[in-house]
Amino acid sequence: MRSVTRGRISLAGSSSSVGREQRYGGVEEVDGYGSHGFEARKGSRRPVSRRREVFWTGEFRKHLLLQQRPPGFGPHLSHIFSTIALYFCVPFREQLLEYYSNNKNVGEAEENLLTCLADLFNQINSSKKKTGVIAPKRFVQRVKKQNELFRSYMHQDAHEFLNFLLNELVDILEKEANAKDSPGTSSQSENIANGSSHLHMNGVKKEPQITWIHKSFQGLLTNETRCLRCETVTARDETFFDLSVDIEQNSSITSCLKNFSSTETLNAEDKFFCDKCCSLQEAQKRMKIKKPPNVLVIHLKRFKYIEQLGRYKKLSYRVVFPLELKLSNTLENADAEYSLFAVVVHVGSGPNHGHYISLVKSHNHWLLFDDENVDIFDESAVQTFFGSAQEYSSNTDHGYILFYENLGGRS
Repeated sequence: MRSVTRGRISLAGSSSSVGREQRYGGVEEVDGYGSHGFEARKGSRRPVSRRREVFWTGEFRKHLLLQQRPPGFGPHLSHIFSTIALYFCVPFREQLLEYYSNNKNVGEAEENLLTCLADLFNQINSSKKKTGVIAPKRFVQRVKKQNELFRSYMHQDAHEFLNFLLNELVDILEKEANAKDSPGTSSQSENIANGSSHLHMNGVKKEPQITWIHKSFQGLLTNETRCLRCETVTARDETFFDLSVDIEQNSSITSCLKNFSSTETLNAEDKFFCDKCCSLQEAQKRMKIKKPPNVLVIHLKRFKYIEQLGRYKKLSYRVVFPLELKLSNTLENADAEYSLFAVVVHVGSGPNHGHYISLVKSHNHWLLFDDENVDIFDESAVQTFFGSAQEYSSNTDHGYILFYENLGGRS
């Protein structure tokens, strides 16, 4: 079953932290990424730089580590760590910093998730230190206040957190735009701060605003259904902010996207109601990317419910994700080309426990963010996060959410 976050967005979740483990050395050559030397933690093929701390000099100075477990917050907060990927998404970061600059002197503005995240990004961007840790205490408190799901010590999903975060930011931006069009009451200001539903102006519900988040992440899908009796084709456009794709063993992102757009037959209880035939009919359905987004977010569906077991299982399948990706199944902007700039990695053997780390590319260097540690590692080592070729493997570090930027620039 295909899945897509339509008209809304998605990113990172929480988990219990995996303990520190002994290291050992290793060398490997895989899939044309070339030979590379790396240190890895025991039971893991994760590449680790021999220089354990990044000294933030020159171009790296501003990219300080976001500590996901500040003093007093306890464990199970690694979903917060996935905001690292958003910080290294240049259009998102620039717009958020501009938002901070435009609103920092606006009286007693109501605190909300957007203002907290903007303040956090500004702390990172304006820091004068060459090395250090920034604890996102205010942001974490706001997340917990906003959504009770993230107050517990239960393992939370990274993709679900990204979805929550970006959707909340979109809602706040839309409400602020609506409030400017019509002077709001104090209750409306409170609604904006709390991220409630769309405002109604003069008794009429306004259309959602197109925000800078939409401009970065939103793409357009075309859902085509062909009646097998009368051959009539019905097309419907749907917006999306990320694509959730099914995965198979020893596959690739390219094959996953092809399967996403493959034709499926609707029959039996899934028959399609044809307006021309005025009845339920067998039909063929396919979904294609009509307009690709500027930032393409791909969620690999690594957690699958197994009926025989009565629970979810993590799929450690090996799925190759290239550094450069070409979308060949788009209706507009054919052969759109993308470059990988961030990966959220799930570390752990199951869906109910584990840890999240982030890989990001900045100024032609790859960085690995893991708790309070930041490592520089070789680009060729990205392949160690593809997954496991065998069902049972000691490697539990698997790419989960991929972030690609459109090389063609903003559309």
